[in-house]
Amino acid sequence: MKADIDLDIGRKTFASGLLPELIAVLRRSRPGELVAVFSDDESIGPGLETWCRFTGNSLLEVTVEKGRARWVFRCGALPVSPADNRPVGSRLWLYTNFNCNLHCDYCCVRSSPAAPRRELGLARVQQIAREAPGLGVEEIFVTGGEPFLLEDIGEILVSCAAAAPTTVLTNGMLFTGRRAESLRALPRDRIVLQISLDSATPKLHDLHRGSGTWERAREGIKRARSLGFRVRLAATVSTDPEAEEFRQFLDEEKIAAEDRVIRRIALRGAASEGDAITRADLVPEVTITAEGVYWHPVGAADADLLVTHDIFPLSEAFAAVRRAFDREGEHANKLARIFNCA
Repeated sequence: MKADIDLDIGRKTFASGLLPELIAVLRRSRPGELVAVFSDDESIGPGLETWCRFTGNSLLEVTVEKGRARWVFRCGALPVSPADNRPVGSRLWLYTNFNCNLHCDYCCVRSSPAAPRRELGLARVQQIAREAPGLGVEEIFVTGGEPFLLEDIGEILVSCAAAAPTTVLTNGMLFTGRRAESLRALPRDRIVLQISLDSATPKLHDLHRGSGTWERAREGIKRARSLGFRVRLAATVSTDPEAEEFRQFLDEEKIAAEDRVIRRIALRGAASEGDAITRADLVPEVTITAEGVYWHPVGAADADLLVTHDIFPLSEAFAAVRRAFDREGEHANKLARIFNCA
């Protein structure tokens, strides 16, 4: 993980001058910057992790190479949007597969044509769909990989739509042949197609996703609309100017506010740059893959966001996520009491 500031502390510990070094680096850092701490002494790790938690800085990565340890922490926490303050479990994400027809260079779960499918499977999706309504699920999001690579994606989406309004995330490039037939059979009033389009022109989109992909995505959007589907456009951007340019494009295209998603690249998966995000930064959205239940879709291939390998019973999987979230809240409250000095 690339850092903004490097701090080499040699063999210093908290008992021999490390704390003033950390305070000094915080004073010259801006919120959100990444600091890499290098040490010849791995034993400071637990103390450094505790210091990060108590000071509100997120520890993101720990590596050891050639006898030297490296910790990367972010100064401060990412703000949580009030719009994300929804009940835990009201949104359910399903990773139907991880293989994809594209190889995007920032994919948060490293999907590609060479990635193993790791398929959730129709039978498990149908069981999830049967149990989900009784657990407070209000929306289902189907993603991958590219879900439309699956032969049975039509049956999967029909099962999900029967349980709750469903959005399927797709690159929009496979709406031909048998897949077009699958689309025609889907309920338009229960399914939204969220199609990825990263920029107003091919330049940035194709840079991340491959030559010619912007034009193919635009064709997919037209085809989906011609079939009567509500289409939501989703852009993944690197900078505020890119986001503003895309907003202007959406305004010109007369895309409604509820049908546009603009998000920053997360420093997860294949991304080499982006917003460094930890569990503490994320309100959980129950996410299920073939490997188990995860805290949030942005890290559905990362061990730090795995909650449990057990999907069923689904009620217990949801309870496990809620218990983990409660523990995070309890920790925050304890820190508030510790630092309440008057």
